[in-house]
Amino acid sequence: MFRRLFLIVVIAIVLAIVLLIGYEWITFPDVSALAANPPATTAFMEQRKAELRAAGKSDAIDYRWVPYARISPYLRRAVLVAEDDAFYEHGGVDVDALQEAIRKDWAHKKMTHGGSTITQQLAKNLYLSPSRNPLRKVKEYFIARSLESHLSKKRILELYLNVVEMGERVYGAEAASQAYFHSSASALSPSQAALLAGCLPNPRVMNPAAPNKRLRFRQRMVLSRMKRWGYLFEKEVLTEKKPEPAAPATETTATIDTALQQTPPTDTATPEPAPEPTSTDTAPPATETVPPPETTTT
Repeated sequence: MFRRLFLIVVIAIVLAIVLLIGYEWITFPDVSALAANPPATTAFMEQRKAELRAAGKSDAIDYRWVPYARISPYLRRAVLVAEDDAFYEHGGVDVDALQEAIRKDWAHKKMTHGGSTITQQLAKNLYLSPSRNPLRKVKEYFIARSLESHLSKKRILELYLNVVEMGERVYGAEAASQAYFHSSASALSPSQAALLAGCLPNPRVMNPAAPNKRLRFRQRMVLSRMKRWGYLFEKEVLTEKKPEPAAPATETTATIDTALQQTPPTDTATPEPAPEPTSTDTAPPATETVPPPETTTT
């Protein structure tokens, strides 16, 4: 009798696992469609709308799609240095960052560090939820790998910058630029770009509409990283061919700063570092005491 009951339980568990795998396979998103078409909405946007309706409020949000070429290079680089400085090196998942996040979570006995790359964050925004349960993280992993398999790095960054939340009801670079600076995303200054990139871990708490002390600190941190790293080797932008060999001393050779061009060139040449651009924006001195870190959602 006991053996029969045990066998029934085992069969039930196996069937449940098979059904779960089958369901996940059937409902797995077709990310290849994103190569040519921008998303009309995202899972995060729909969840926020539902929250607003439940609270008896209007569910209106601001989401405006713009192509990669119309997003300031300063914002592209600011987001990379703030959120995923190994973006061009990993295949969707930064194993080292993930291991470090697991180590910290184990030490604190709770899940607070996501270790998510930009690709993982995009997967979560498009198709999943802010939940931290292990099953959601597994789905995030496989969707991120699928995004990397079907899309270029440039397209993934373009999607992310257009759909990520940047404040209350504000989604994407263009909506944020218009809401906070009354200008287009292509016209963002380094300081403005750093402010938007700084809000990304928790845009409703660190809202660019009313920057708090924590956000101002992150803004200075992002600006410092951008300057220290020479505004980053953004491979999808800095693709000017290497200059010709130096001319004789009697001649002078001019170089083009492709880092400031708004139209992205081809992705085939070796990137060259751009000179650090000058800006009238000066960040406040980074002398204040660092405020305690906030728990963030990944």
